[in-house]
Amino acid sequence: MKFISWNVNGFRACLGKGFADFFKEADADFFCIQESKMQEGQADFEAAGYHQYWYSAEKKGYSGTAVFAKKEPISVFYGIGEEEHDHEGRAITLEYEDFYLLCVYTPNAQRELARLDYRMRWEESLLKYIKGLDAKKPVIYCGDLNVAHEEIDLKNPKSNRKSAGFSDEEREKFTVLLQNGFADTFRTLYPDRVEYTWWSYMMKAREKNVGWRIDYFVVSERLLARVKDSLIYGEVMGSDHCPVGLILEE
Repeated sequence: MKFISWNVNGFRACLGKGFADFFKEADADFFCIQESKMQEGQADFEAAGYHQYWYSAEKKGYSGTAVFAKKEPISVFYGIGEEEHDHEGRAITLEYEDFYLLCVYTPNAQRELARLDYRMRWEESLLKYIKGLDAKKPVIYCGDLNVAHEEIDLKNPKSNRKSAGFSDEEREKFTVLLQNGFADTFRTLYPDRVEYTWWSYMMKAREKNVGWRIDYFVVSERLLARVKDSLIYGEVMGSDHCPVGLILEE
C-alpha cells in the first residue's frame, strides 16, 4: 500500500503548479493533503477512482485537510472530538479493517510563540485521541505536524531554538507521542539521513536547501514490521512543502 501526504499550501494554487501531474504519477492508494485553504467543491479537480473526504475550516481560505482514498473506509471521523479544536478543519480519520489513517494539519505556534499555549492543548488532546484509536487498532498518522523533532531535522537548530516548530515544548510533545508506542517512520529507517520537507519562501531557502523536516508518517510501533519505506519527495515543487510517502506491506 502506498500513502502520500502533502501540505499543498492552498489546493487551488497547487493545482496551477503541477499537483495533478504528481497525483497521477504517484498513483497512491491514499493521498492526504493539508492546508487546502478552501471549501469542498471550490476546485476543479477530477480524482477518478478515489473517494474524497474534505474537512474545511470555518474561516474561509484557512487551514483545511482532505483525503483521497481508492478504497472506501468503514467510517470517517472529522476532528479529534473536542469542541475547542474542531473549527479549523485540522484532522480526518479513516477507519479500515486493520488500521486507522489519521491526516492532520497541526496548529502553528506562530511568531514569538504567540499560539504556543493553544498548541500545547492541541497536543494533549491529540495524544488522548490517537491513543484511543491505537487501543482499538494500529494507527497511520500523517501530515504537517509543524515540529522538527531533533537537531538533524532542520538546517539551523541553534538559531531556531525558540522558534515556532523547534521550541523545547513542541519537541517534548513529539517525544511523548513516540514514548506512547508510536514511531517516526523516516527517522526509524534512516537515523542519520538529512532531508527536509519545508523551506521558507524567503532568502532562496529551497535553492540553498535551508529547510526543516516537519512532515511525517508516524505509525503504531506494531506496524513497523510492515513498513517497507518512508519517502521524502524533495524534488516535487508546487508548495513550500514537498510530499512525503509511506510504503506498507499489505
